[in-house]
Amino acid sequence: MNFKSKSFFATFFTKKVVLASLLLFASPAIAQQKIGDVPTNFRWLGPDDQVVIERFDDQRVPVSCYASFAQTGGISGGLGLAEDPSVFALSCVAHGPVSIPADMPQKEAIGAISASLLFKHFTLTRFSDANGHALIYVLISTKVLHGSPANAVSAVPTS
Repeated sequence: MNFKSKSFFATFFTKKVVLASLLLFASPAIAQQKIGDVPTNFRWLGPDDQVVIERFDDQRVPVSCYASFAQTGGISGGLGLAEDPSVFALSCVAHGPVSIPADMPQKEAIGAISASLLFKHFTLTRFSDANGHALIYVLISTKVLHGSPANAVSAVPTS
C-alpha cells in the first residue's frame, strides 16, 4: 500500500468518526416527543417489535412532523443493542400560516432518531423551496459506513 492510499483511508475514517460523533452528541434544533407505539410482532423474551410514532416540532416555523418507524424488540432490542430496520413514514402539518424566515438556511438537519446503539440514525432534514412556496421535510436512514436509500418526504405550503 502506498502513502497516498494510507492517507485516503485515514481521512475517510476520520470523517466517519467525526460524523458519528456529531450525530451522537449534537442537540437537534427540534423538540421531539413520543406519541405512542403499536406492537407488530410478539416476542417470547423481551419487548415486542413495534411501530413507534414521534412528533417533531420545528423551532423556526409552526410545523409539526410525525414520524413512524419500526423498532426491533426481543432481548437485544430491550437492551438497546438491536439495529432497527429502515422502515418509516413521515407526515407534516402546519399550525397556522407558515412563511419562510429570511435567515432560514435552504437545507438544515433538524432532528434525529437513534436506530442502533452507535452507528445508525434516522435524520430529519428541512429544505426551503421559496420558488415552490413550500417547506420540504425528508426523513432518511444514515449509517456511519453504509447509508440506505430508504426515505420519506412531506411538504408544507408557505405563504
